[in-house]
Formats: sequence, structure tokens, C-alpha cells
Amino acid sequence: MAKDFGSFLRTLICVSASPSRNSQPLDIRLFHSLNRIGPPVVSPDATKVLFTQARYIHDDNNSETFINVVDLAGEIEQLTPAKGGETYGNPLWFDKETIGFLHKNKLYRRGLDEANATTVYSPVIDISSVSYRPGCLVFVASVYPNATLVQTKDLAAVKKRDSALIYDNIWVRHWDEWMSLRKPTLFSVKLEDWKVVGKETNLLQNLPAFHDPLLRWSLDEHTVDRQGRNAAFTVRTPEDDQSWTTNVGVYTVPVDGADKPRLLSSGIEGISSAPAFSADGRWLAWLQIKESAYESGQKRIYVGDLVSGKVAAVAHDWDRSPQSLVWSQDGISLYAVVADSGNNNVYVVDVESGRRKPLTDTGSASAVRLLGKDLVLLQSNTDSPVDIHRLDISTGERHALTAVNQKALKNVYIGSAEDFSFTGARGDQVHGWLVKPPSFDPSKQYPLACLIHGGPQQCNTRSFGHSQWNPNVYASAGFIAVQINFHGSSSYGQNFTDSIQQQWGGYPYEDLMKGLDYLLSEHGFIDGNRMVALGASYGGYMVNWINAQTTRFRALVSHDGMFSVPSFWYSTEELWFPEHDFGGVPFDPNVRPHYELFNPERCAANFSTPTLFIHGANDFRLTADQSLAPFTLLRRKGIPARLMFFPDENHWTSRTANSIRWYTEVLRWISAFTNTTLPYALD
Repeated sequence: MAKDFGSFLRTLICVSASPSRNSQPLDIRLFHSLNRIGPPVVSPDATKVLFTQARYIHDDNNSETFINVVDLAGEIEQLTPAKGGETYGNPLWFDKETIGFLHKNKLYRRGLDEANATTVYSPVIDISSVSYRPGCLVFVASVYPNATLVQTKDLAAVKKRDSALIYDNIWVRHWDEWMSLRKPTLFSVKLEDWKVVGKETNLLQNLPAFHDPLLRWSLDEHTVDRQGRNAAFTVRTPEDDQSWTTNVGVYTVPVDGADKPRLLSSGIEGISSAPAFSADGRWLAWLQIKESAYESGQKRIYVGDLVSGKVAAVAHDWDRSPQSLVWSQDGISLYAVVADSGNNNVYVVDVESGRRKPLTDTGSASAVRLLGKDLVLLQSNTDSPVDIHRLDISTGERHALTAVNQKALKNVYIGSAEDFSFTGARGDQVHGWLVKPPSFDPSKQYPLACLIHGGPQQCNTRSFGHSQWNPNVYASAGFIAVQINFHGSSSYGQNFTDSIQQQWGGYPYEDLMKGLDYLLSEHGFIDGNRMVALGASYGGYMVNWINAQTTRFRALVSHDGMFSVPSFWYSTEELWFPEHDFGGVPFDPNVRPHYELFNPERCAANFSTPTLFIHGANDFRLTADQSLAPFTLLRRKGIPARLMFFPDENHWTSRTANSIRWYTEVLRWISAFTNTTLPYALD
């Protein structure tokens, strides 16, 4: 069977006419050519918004990113050139008529009515996340311990005789990089007459153990108050146990470097995130997980008084986890983006009482910014790509300021999410949705693609993503695209999220099977004999567990999944994750059964479903052997299997050309095994 499998695939792939009803499918190339816009940057007078716009040029295989400005009437003006392969980014306001931006690692400024830009700052090494405050710039640069930008450039130019990296601390790599001596560091520098004056000031130079080259840490987030007096940042505490703890603290520091950083989250060993200054600079709000060694615990709002040093919790009884915070102009309220039943909604929270109410109720909001008395944000839904919206706080009305993909999608079918709920594991209600294909006919039967989210303590959201898991791409290929937020998913309360601990192949698997049974019983248009399942990360693990437990799927796709649960602990970089979810370390005889209970490798003899495995070489969360092993297993057993390996990708598939190839191979695989005729040519 395996010998002739390539010809088998080719004979099944054919092309039909485009769907009727004047709508064409969202094909792979069109999907990847859509415009993507960055977070809004509000002008000082709250009358205009800067944003970046990026697009991929398929014929040239490169991208371009440029800067636009939009006013409150929705009039858009392009401010920087659109050049293939070039990026104009990091837009900022110097005043209400003057903007700044980074291009080729130089900071420029230009008036809105001017044609030319002038150089403000030419750093000798790469910088990012530049903020302007009167008289100074604040930015991030990766430098050697206790080194300036110039010293870092000189040290980097020194050629070593060998390439050895020596480690004693086990925090030797993270995500897709081996730890080096250079660390992302927060700097400030003075400005006079729009020129840099003097040397940069390292704002982190007095952090504990900062100068110890054997201890690793990472600067996560930062912000600067409006007055330019203080910066706030979150940073992983440099300790020997970094790989099995989640101690991320929130600090404040004077922008002029006159004092050492001040820790606000003292005594709390969980993750701090999303620092936000009040308009007057006196108060700092942030999000805090109190549990140590758990990255998906309850995020609670804390507010610190920077004058008295007192810290108080806000809305402590709320069984939802905010993701970001913005202060109201008067300092009475906070606006929070909150994961809520598969949506990312905007809530307003009264700081004193903790009372809160939603301002939006569907879709996915992000990058919320204050716009005078209102808000401006990025908003999307399953059937609408990301655009900038203005939200009237008093009425709750929201309208789009941009429609950057309106022309490209004028005659393109994009389906909306249709909700369903069913009784899942533990007797709990479980939520999901489906997206139907173009020209849907309820009298016909369609194959089903079950898209399984990763995390596992994350969730599918009603949003329009540009990654490999947009349900409309699968719907446009002729599938009923299904997404189920099984036990462990966020946005349904902390108890629902926590329930997956030591239940990786238990409750979630039960939810997925019961959800599919429910859909088959309710909808005759779903062909139960032509179902496929696809997932990445934890979703890839679940695909492997499905392969070990059932034969109800015609084909599977496992992206960066997990095959051997015990070996995952020995090879991953964030040990706190498996130690929390499986209750300890696998070499403990009392804990080992937790790793083995839902271990796909333990059930390797049951694997029998054709599977496409995908992995990136630079994935240090789940190393490539986790896909090589089940691929070897299936091929050795004579079962169709394919491996798609990306030498230049990490846990995600980020390069657009690679993403196009990803979708091409995935749709080719699942359409072949479901005998599905694609509505467009893949190559």
C-alpha cells in the first residue's frame, strides 16, 4: 500500500468548477495575501490612529510592511512606502502632527504633511519596542551583561576559535533559541532637538543576579508612563530553578536610571503580566497568577500605589482571566480584554468595587487603547478579518475605522461560526461551533474536519486567524470545519480549565467523541464515514491519542505533537508544564503512572490511521523526535504516513511560503483520504 501511495494521492486530487452564488472559495494563496494590520497607536489629541499594514507578495515570495494613519471618519492615508522585502514599523507619535518609525534599524521622524523623514537615532545594534516621552526614548536591545550597545557590537565581532556553549544551569534553551550571554534589556536615552544626547542608560543594571552570565532571564513586557518618569516591566527572576518555576515579577524603575528597579509583586511566585500605568502615573495595574509553576492559573487584577507602595487585588471573585488592561482617563475604571466562552470580550471593571460589565459580547478584541472618552481596538470574528474598530463606551456601539481586506474578499465566501453545545465529560456542558462550506446544500453530505486546539489550557476563539488553523480555509476546501472547546479549555471558568490536569487523554477525548456523536445525530449533512482530525501541540498529542484509541477517522494530521509523554519531560525546556499537569517528575515511581496513563506510545500497537506528521527543527517545546517516532511506527507497520519537516521553523510555521506549503500538503492529505474534490487547484 505504501509503495504506490504517491500515485494514489495524485489520482484522487482533481479540480471542480468554482462554487455558485457568486462566491469563490477562500483559497490558500488568497488567504495568505490578505492584509494584516498591527495594533492602533493613538495620537496625543485622540483624533488619529497609526497602524502598520503588512501583506505577502506571492510572485516575489516576500512581504512588505508600511504605516498608515486613519482618522475618526475612516479616511486612511499611507505614510511610508510599500516596498517588497522592507519593513516600516514601530509607529509612534512625537506630537499630534509628527510621527516616528523604525526602518532598517534607524528611528525616523516626519510630519504628517511632510514628504521626507529625518533620522532621530541610529543605534549600532538592533533595537525594538521604542517609546517616546518628552526628552527621551525608551527601547529594548539585546546586550551582553553590563555592556553598552557599542560594547555589545564590539564583543559580537570577536571571532572565537571554537563554537562551544557551556552550561551549568538547565535553562539552556527556550522556545527556539539556545541561551546566549546577550539578554533583552530595557534602555533609555536623552533627546535634545530631536537628536540623541549622551550614552544610553541600562534600566535593568541593578536587577538581582543580572550580571551573572550563568543565569538566564527574559524581559517579557514593558510600558512607560505618560509623564516619562517611570517604566514598568515584567521579567523572569534569574534563579537556578528557572526551568521548573514560573516566577515572573513586575518592577518599576525611573526612566532616568536614578534608582534601582522596585519589585511590586514581592512574595508571589507566579507569573506577572500586562503592566499598565494610570493617566497620572501614580497607579500601576497588572495581572498576576498566584500559583507557582502553573502558566494557566487564574489571572487576577492587582493595583499598586507607587506613592505609598500598597498593593490591592481588584475583582478577586471573578472566575475569568483578563488578558490585558487599560486605565480609564479618570483612573476610576480598567478596561480588560477577557477570554469569555470562546470570545475575547472587552469588559469595564470598577477599580474600587470590582464590579464589571461587558462592552462587547462576540468575536475577538485585542490591543485596546484609550481614544479620548472611547476606545479603539483590533476586532475580528470567524467571518471577518482583523480591522481597527472604535468602541463608544457610553452606548456600547462599535464601528470599523478600517476595512483593509474588503476589496480582496468582495466575492469570496467566508462562513460564520454556528454554535452548538452538548453534554460532555463529567456531565458538563461543552461548547463548540462549525463552519459550513460555500454553496452549502443541507440535502448533501460533506466530510468533516475536526480542528483540535493546543495548549491544552487555551481555547478556540471566534476570530479570524492568519495561522494554519483558520476554519474557513477548511470550509472553503469542502469540509464542515468543527472546533470544540473541550475540558481544559480556557474562557469557561478556572475549574473547567484546571480539570485537564492528569486527564490529558480522558475528559478532552471524551468531549471530542461525544461532540462528534452529537453532530452526527443532529445533522444529516455530515458524512460520518469521511471524518478527519487535525491538531497542533497538545492538539497533535490528541491526534496521536486518537490514533491509539479509535479508527473512526479516515486520516489524521499531527503538527508538533507529543508521542511519548515521559520522554517529553526529558527533552522540553519548560519543565513546570509537565510537572504541573502530570503531578510531578516521571522518575518518581509514584508519579510515573500519571505519565503512562494517557501515553500514546504505550498504545503504539493500536496505531492504524494514516497520518501526516509535521514538525519544525527549531521546536524546543516538543522536539522533532516526537513526530519522527510515530512516523517511523506507521511506516514500519505498512500504514500510509508522511512527514513534513521544516528546518527553519519552531513550534509554529511562521514563514508565509512555508505556511502555503503547509496548507497545500494538509489539504492534499485530508482530501485524498476523504475522496473530496477540492474547488481549486493546490499547485
